[in-house]
Amino acid sequence: MARGAQKGFPPVIDPRVRTLILGSFPSRASLAKRQYYGHPQNQFWRLVGRIVAAPLDEMPYETRLETLLACRIGLWDVIGRCEREGSLDSAIRNETQNHFARVTRVAPGLRRVCFNGQTAGSYAGLFASQGYETRVMPSSSPAYTLPFETKLRAWRKALAPVRIERRVNTGHRSLVTGH
Repeated sequence: MARGAQKGFPPVIDPRVRTLILGSFPSRASLAKRQYYGHPQNQFWRLVGRIVAAPLDEMPYETRLETLLACRIGLWDVIGRCEREGSLDSAIRNETQNHFARVTRVAPGLRRVCFNGQTAGSYAGLFASQGYETRVMPSSSPAYTLPFETKLRAWRKALAPVRIERRVNTGHRSLVTGH
């Protein structure tokens, strides 16, 4: 329905973050509510809540974000701006990638980047080439009809505790940080 460029949300990130979950771009319902995963049928908050043992889907939005950060999990999207009619990723046009150096500066301990669905997952190689552990998870979207328990198993495996280790400096210019 929307014509013209739509702008996504800022990252949910702080220095404690070790794992970053990247979606593609907020749905119309999320944009209207000004909340990540704001569509009532999106399973994101329920999935992550089960993994971190907190009823995220029942909490006020700001408490959800604070809880994610306390669990060392950050949140953002791969696309910062795009044109799209409706909410399907297949309708995204003229997208602009988010500037990930912002995240790597704020969260120097970031070790793993997980992608919520295949559209976001198309960026996995970019992060893997920089030494980040990457995982592409089944989409939490209500449009992706895999059973909840199947999604939960995949998400639980992807969000298992992060190994703390140093990334090796290859001497190549970083596509993520620009350094």
